[in-house]
Amino acid sequence: MAAAAECDVVMAATEPELLDDAEAKREAETFKEQGNAYYAKKDYNEAYNYYTKAIDMCPKNASYYGNRAATLMMLGRFREALGDAQQSVRLDDSFVRFKNANAVMEYEKIAETDFEKRDFRKVVFCMDRALEFAPACHRFKILKAECLAMLGRYPEAQSVASDILRMDSTNADALYVRGLCLYYEDCIEKAVQFFVQALRMAPDHEKACIACRNAKALKAKKEDGNKAFKEGNYKLAYELYTEALGIDPNNIKTNAKLYCNRGTVNSKLRKLDDAIEDCTNAVKLDDTYIKAYLRRAQCYMDTEQYEEAVRDYEKVYQTEKTKEHKQLLKNAQLELKKSKRKDYYKILGVDKNASEDEIKKAYRKRALMHHPDRHSGASAEVQKEEEKKFKEVGEAFTILSDPKKKTRYDSGQDLDEEGMNMGDFDPNNIFKAFFGGPGGFSFEASGPGSFFFQFG
Repeated sequence: MAAAAECDVVMAATEPELLDDAEAKREAETFKEQGNAYYAKKDYNEAYNYYTKAIDMCPKNASYYGNRAATLMMLGRFREALGDAQQSVRLDDSFVRFKNANAVMEYEKIAETDFEKRDFRKVVFCMDRALEFAPACHRFKILKAECLAMLGRYPEAQSVASDILRMDSTNADALYVRGLCLYYEDCIEKAVQFFVQALRMAPDHEKACIACRNAKALKAKKEDGNKAFKEGNYKLAYELYTEALGIDPNNIKTNAKLYCNRGTVNSKLRKLDDAIEDCTNAVKLDDTYIKAYLRRAQCYMDTEQYEEAVRDYEKVYQTEKTKEHKQLLKNAQLELKKSKRKDYYKILGVDKNASEDEIKKAYRKRALMHHPDRHSGASAEVQKEEEKKFKEVGEAFTILSDPKKKTRYDSGQDLDEEGMNMGDFDPNNIFKAFFGGPGGFSFEASGPGSFFFQFG
């Protein structure tokens, strides 16, 4: 019996002590107040724990579910928040303020779809709306920051990621976004450091893994291309830059530099149209890229597209008003002015560096080719055209055979000054002087449409 009694005593000591309703409500309220205190400190995990204890004590209290729903929203656990919100409404139909959980979930769903469509602006919009209801949600902040980086809004993206890292320095997603911003700003070495750090925190972080691989590949290809270019191996440099351009189409700044580099290679290979196209692609990606404008302008100069060259040099000078850029613009403007005059070198068919002898030979050939007497049997239209060409050949010879006039012509000065007006020019006088005067030369027909030249 003593044993039995002793056993009864032991059994009684282990039975749970039941609280009456009043005491349970008081303890639940204590837990709720503690939860409120942690919520005010933005310690949402602890707030959640205390609200859960309050619910365990009084599972019929709508306000406890409402408080926990608010906390779950702050933690980004929206499906659970919605469940608590619905329960609070079931217990008290005046408890309707948590309809926001549905709205947040809808924003999240739209954002996920738009991210797949690469509509990053819309994703940022959705995340801003969602963050109005859940300002502490790291997941929403990270998605917003990533999209800001994709839109080229790097300072904003960096700011969001840095805020998260101040609270949690091991957040792999925030480290990834920091690296992404640096990567897209062509700070590839620093970007790799952040990607590696993110992968230390989360070895299975797929985006950080891909970005790290792309960054290393881009750096290696670009450096190999630069090395080949410096060694004069332009064909290999072209291939390496082309391969680098295929690595990541989203890296706008690096790709702009790669296009410009490849444009430089094409200019060295004298593929000037291809060089212009590459530089155009570079400025499409980065319209502030001065080096690409300068390279394209030089290619325009080399292909005698002076209006386009002037336009590019004006853009450069407006951005960077240096003496060098001013001189480049003046040179292009001068060549444009010269290009709108008669090209006497072209009329004679000689190079701009032609010698005096070459100019004389060219005049002899062109003057005989276009002399009106040679075309006396042609139609009136042909005679008029040949007479015009004959006069132009004489003009060209008059200017290019006189050192003073040639110098003024080459420097782009007006030839009408100092009595050099060519309006009353008589090409026959030059022809007669060149071929020895009256009686020294004649055209004679040797058959239909054929002539031979008779010198006296």
